[in-house]
Amino acid sequence: MSISAAQTDPRAQDVQFTDDEMIVALGDGRKIIVPLVWFPRLLHASESQRSNWQLMGHGQGIHWPEVDEDISVDGLLRGSPSAEAAG
Repeated sequence: MSISAAQTDPRAQDVQFTDDEMIVALGDGRKIIVPLVWFPRLLHASESQRSNWQLMGHGQGIHWPEVDEDISVDGLLRGSPSAEAAG
């Protein structure tokens, strides 16, 4: 009998927001939910600016051109807030 590890696809597919959270859906079915205070540029952005995002590197990252914010999926999985939030 062989046991195989579950295949994961840690690439973003969709991004949604609540009033105080960002929710990133991954290709393998997982969702990452992080507080918006971790990303001050997105926290202070308008709803329209937040909804204008683009996938980078086939989903390895997310870019918001209107607020000049880039977030990597690896960083989200590690639980890393932006340097602006940490400092």
